[in-house]
Order: sequence, then C-alpha cells, then structure tokens
Amino acid sequence: MQLQFLGTGAGMPSKERNTSALALKLLDERGTIWLFDCGEATQHRILHTSIRPRKIEKIFITHLHGDHIFGLPGFLSSRSFLGGEDTLTIYGPKGLKEWITASFEISKTHLTYPLEFVEVQEGIVFEDDQFIVVAKELEHVLPCYGYRIEQKPLPGELLIEKARELGVPKGPLLGKLKNGENVTLENGTVVYSEEVTAAPKKGFIVTILGDTKYCESSKTLSKDADIIVHEATFDHDTAHLAASYGHSTNIEAAMVARDAEAKNIILNHISARFLPHDLQSLLNEAKEIFPNTFMANDFSVFTWKNDELMEE
Repeated sequence: MQLQFLGTGAGMPSKERNTSALALKLLDERGTIWLFDCGEATQHRILHTSIRPRKIEKIFITHLHGDHIFGLPGFLSSRSFLGGEDTLTIYGPKGLKEWITASFEISKTHLTYPLEFVEVQEGIVFEDDQFIVVAKELEHVLPCYGYRIEQKPLPGELLIEKARELGVPKGPLLGKLKNGENVTLENGTVVYSEEVTAAPKKGFIVTILGDTKYCESSKTLSKDADIIVHEATFDHDTAHLAASYGHSTNIEAAMVARDAEAKNIILNHISARFLPHDLQSLLNEAKEIFPNTFMANDFSVFTWKNDELMEE
C-alpha cells in the first residue's frame, strides 16, 4: 500500500502546495486507487505521477469546501477521455451529488462510465471481503468527515514443507489450502487448511481526517491506526486561530496520534503562511509530542510494507 499526496495545502493553492488531494494506492491489494478529496487542479498534479485515472475506483470527499472539491468536475470528465469505463463511486456529504450533477447538466458533460454516489453518514460506508471503511463526523465549520480504512486479516502463509510432508503434491491443491479450503488427496486423506497455514496476518489501518479542530472523533477514528493523515493548518503561535476556523495545530495533530496509540502520523493541509524554511520547525515541534511524525509535501510518497512506514 502507498499514500501519494497530490495536494497538501490549505485554502488557496500556493507555489509550493496545491489544494487537497490524496491517493491511497491499493495496486497490490486490489489493482485500484482510492482518492481522498479532489481540490482544484488535481488532474494536473496526476499528470506528474504514474497514476492512471481509470484505476481510480472510489473517491472519498471529506467536506464541501472548494479546496477539497473544485477539481472534481474536471477530473471526472477527463477520466472519460482517458479510457475510464469501470464504475466510479463517490462518497461524500449531502449536497455533493447535487453540485456535481448541476455542473454536468449546465456544461453538457457526458461520462462514458457509470457514476455512483453514496451520501456519507456516521458508520460503515463501504465493506467487502478485503476492506471496511468507517466514517465519523469531525468538528469543522460545516459537516466534515474522517475515514478509517481497515484492511481485513490476510490469509496466513502456506507452510509448504508441512504440506509436502502430508502428501500434498505441487499444483492447485496448494493454492486451495492457502485460500482456506480443505483438500482431499487421491488416497482419500483429508488435509485441513489450518494444519498447513500460519495464523492470519493483521491488515493495516489508515485514518484519513478532513479539516477539523482537535476533537474526540479524531481520536476514535485513529485508535491503534498504523497511519494517520491529519491536518496541521496552524502552529503553536497561531493556535488562537485554529479553533475559530475549525482547524488544528501541528501540536494538536501529534496529540491525537499519541492519545490514540497510533504508530505513525503524517501532517497535511499546511497553511501558505508557512514558508519552506518553517516546515522543519513545524515537524520538530510535533515530534516532541509524537516521535513518529512525518510531513507531507506535494508528490510525497509513503509506502507501508512489513509493518513499517517508509517515505520515498
């Protein structure tokens, strides 16, 4: 799994940071990509990456402020011209479907693929045999949601030597055992999957939070998460502005990770008031509260592998 940040700024775009957009790349897990928020010019940022728009199967919108949604009509339209044929599902607060539908009707835009909408409320918004996504409302100046993405336990490793000792030949029977199926050998012996597989492996948990003040919902969604993506619009010196505008400081973001007993946090949604030479200070302040803190920049890529987060 990888996280690729396409836009990490707050409010208006700047020379260093575009507006909010984050790609959760699940290419190894399901061959697709999930996009979280789609600020203005997101499709332009995608052009500078290896991301193929037709691979994006789901878009999760945190809230309806322009810096999180103004890139949607253009991206959805371009996806048609770039070979997109599979259904794309958009999850977001009430009003999102109405806004996109009106944009397409007025501009006479036609899509070549089915578009589905899911109006987000608190609770499970998506579940299949691989993943479960839970949403919870945060504390912003308009309805805003955070998303907790949990990968379900993975099948245990196949103990090939043990299977061979029990007489299982090379071939499809090994695959069935790995997938949890019991098999019957030619001599009538039944080999049970649990006999030749290790215990299931825990999946990863990623929490992606929208704009929010420091709040209990953030900590609930982040409990025991492997990775949290949390806004850090303000710092200690501007903390008096954070709550007024429904945002968090870098320190408050680190406190969420600490209190939720998470493994890692990535700071995102950085105000343009902070210049490049300010960023290390922002990061260091957060690290004093929670050592495993990272800072996202546009085009940053973070890989989760072997239970470790690595920045590329």
